[in-house]
This record gives sequence, structure tokens and C-alpha cells, in this order.
Amino acid sequence: MDLGRISHYFGAIMAEKSDPNSKLIAENRRARFDYFIESDIEAGIMLLGSEVKSLRKGGSNIGESYASVEGGELWLINGYIAPYLQAKLFGHEERRRRKLLVSKKELSRLWSATAREGMTIVPLKMYFNDRGIVKVKIGVAKGKKNHDKRATEAKRDWDRQKARVMRENGR
Repeated sequence: MDLGRISHYFGAIMAEKSDPNSKLIAENRRARFDYFIESDIEAGIMLLGSEVKSLRKGGSNIGESYASVEGGELWLINGYIAPYLQAKLFGHEERRRRKLLVSKKELSRLWSATAREGMTIVPLKMYFNDRGIVKVKIGVAKGKKNHDKRATEAKRDWDRQKARVMRENGR
């Protein structure tokens, strides 16, 4: 086999992995700074058609949202999805409560974590999976105190400084 064929072959393999349907919609980067994430779960979300269209255009924010178990169901509260302008009459409310879909076993585990252990359920990412379905990655988290946040920031600064020194010495 010549080099051109090999590179073409590996190029085709790499192209298969990057699926056009899977796409990150929104990420809550602040969650990892404010909370210790104990575990995470992938959950489905019930959306209206205009909400999905708006998400495909990229208008959403989950930075200030959280999830809560109420009445035996899991809800995403205060998640923002921008209005879809073409759906004038059949539009959606931007900050409405949206139901998250998890199994009964996961729901009972989430309920016990929040009710008994004082944990918080925080959305980490919202994305389209490889089949083009909207999923939300939620994390069971415990809040950080101010000194924990300072320690995290100091560690990040030290890692950055260490990497800079290693780069300079490597030259």
C-alpha cells in the first residue's frame, strides 16, 4: 500500500468518529468551580418543537439552572432556551420548567442524595447525542466553601505556572 492510500484510509476512519449530529449546546463551566461533583448522569429532556429548533441554532444557557426532584419527577429549573422567531403562535416560554427523563432507580438515588445527604443536582452540559437527541448531563454535587474555591484556584495557577516552566526548560 502506498502512503496516499494509507492516509486516505485513516482519514475516512477519523471522519466516521466526528458525527455531525452530536454537538455541544451549552456548558455550565462554573459548576466545577462552585461544587465538588460526586457523580454524573445522562438524562433526556422533554422539549417542544420550537425549543429544539432554537437549540439547533444555539440559543441556550444553563449557567444559572439547577435540577430538583418534585412529585416523583426530575425537573430542570431556570434553564434558558431562546425564543424561536419563526414559531410566532406556537412558541415557548424561555425559562419554563422542563422535565428530565431518568430511570426510576436513578431518580430514587437522586432523591436520596438531595433529601438525606444535602447534595445539589447541577446540570453540567446540554448536547445533541449521536442520534440527534437532546441530552443533559447532570451532576450530583456538594457545594464548596470559599477556602475550597481558593485552594482550587491556587492549584490551577500552580499547574499553569509549572507547565510554563517545563516549556521554557524544554527549549
